Amino acid sequence: MEVTALVLYVVWFILAFGLRTLISVRRTGDAGWRGLSGRPFSLEWSAGVLFGVALAIGVAAPVAGLFGMPTLVTSSTLEWIGVATAAAGVLLTLAAQMSMGDSWRIGVDESERTELVTAGAFQLARNPIFTAMGVTAAGLTMMVPNALAVVGLLALVVALQLQVRGVEEPYLRATHGADYAAYASRVGRFVPQVGRLR
Repeated sequence: MEVTALVLYVVWFILAFGLRTLISVRRTGDAGWRGLSGRPFSLEWSAGVLFGVALAIGVAAPVAGLFGMPTLVTSSTLEWIGVATAAAGVLLTLAAQMSMGDSWRIGVDESERTELVTAGAFQLARNPIFTAMGVTAAGLTMMVPNALAVVGLLALVVALQLQVRGVEEPYLRATHGADYAAYASRVGRFVPQVGRLR
């Protein structure tokens, strides 16, 4: 299952970062990458570093499994549920990114003002791309349930929480004011209805 996990991860990475970047460059002339921001050890910086760690572990966990790292659970049923979950996560990531249109970015540039996207996948959750990434990571962890994969999943969850709550929501509030407040009051943070802002 480790090889299948690696293949799914590589496909997801190419589609989520490579293809989406290419589409952005062709549509707007801008790759959409804003990179790691903030002072070292600041909230923004910590979120970016943890996200990078989670991405690296996404490759390292199945490789460690190939080299004999034991799994925490042995279940072919769990592994196949993981395949289905990871594949769904890959497709959901792409769909959510496409919903973002020309406003798609990786990172936040506080001097930049993009359109507030509330259509498509963004009608269901304010951060559907991050939700889909979490689904993908959960599936990959079920496929190769070793300690390293669990650490990577936890690192991703913490990174996404820091990024959304500490970086993106304050930026969107400052940039879009009442429009964002109204949107956030009716749409959940990562899943429908959960994490709506008052």
